[in-house]
Amino acid sequence: MVDQQQSSRYNCAMDQVSASTATAAFDVLNPGGAARAVLTCDHAGNHIPAAFADLGLPPDRLAEHIAWDIGGAALTRGLAARLDAPAVMATHSRLFIDPNRRLGSADSILRVSDGVEVPGNQNVTPDEAGLRAALSFWPYHHEVEKSLHLSEYMKGLVAYIAVHTFTPTMAGAPRPWDIGVLYGNDDRMAKPLLAALQQLEGICVGDNKPYSAAHPPGYGVEAYGTSAGRPHVMVEVRQDLLLTPEGIERWTAILTSALSRILDEDRLFTVQFFR
Repeated sequence: MVDQQQSSRYNCAMDQVSASTATAAFDVLNPGGAARAVLTCDHAGNHIPAAFADLGLPPDRLAEHIAWDIGGAALTRGLAARLDAPAVMATHSRLFIDPNRRLGSADSILRVSDGVEVPGNQNVTPDEAGLRAALSFWPYHHEVEKSLHLSEYMKGLVAYIAVHTFTPTMAGAPRPWDIGVLYGNDDRMAKPLLAALQQLEGICVGDNKPYSAAHPPGYGVEAYGTSAGRPHVMVEVRQDLLLTPEGIERWTAILTSALSRILDEDRLFTVQFFR
């Protein structure tokens, strides 16, 4: 049963749904970019829609990695500009509803994230979960689909590149990799990207580290890569390397150089399904 406070929040949010536009859930960069790729950043923002009162968290918590991928938005902006590629970035916090998780899954709306309890996520009803999806998940993913389809209408098949960042430690264990290249059965982009990065001196490269994109895959890799037969890859850069403009510029340059060469290969752009 929904208590009075939840009911009030739900009704307020319902008003917000009817009055809002889909653009509140995402930013679009360089929509006319010429590159044969579309970038996404699922965790670019840490905004919580006003009706949800920051999920009961203080501002300092919403600035932490539990709420978003620190440095991800700046890295995506740099790559969109340097590659001349369209990009779609989610602006709502992953704590509100995670755009890289299947709706209804245990980690779609986390009650606890990296040991931090999220008060506003403790008693989320199915109706409220659906409301959050309507406010955030679906507008963002509809825009990603729109960007992919428009790009492919103009340029033929394009690659899907998901940009993420990861924490230097997790559950007390250090994560030594500077960058991770994540993929499932389709390694058409991952293998040449790994090879290019491994040639660079002083960089620790994770091959499906700090975790694998295969089991289970994130929503984007499955929906826009594997299931579509579209060439794709997910990149993860360690967050402490992206805290300064110099760090952002360095990793933008590294990834632009490697990805540009891969995207120049015409043979990449064929629909293939890997199981």
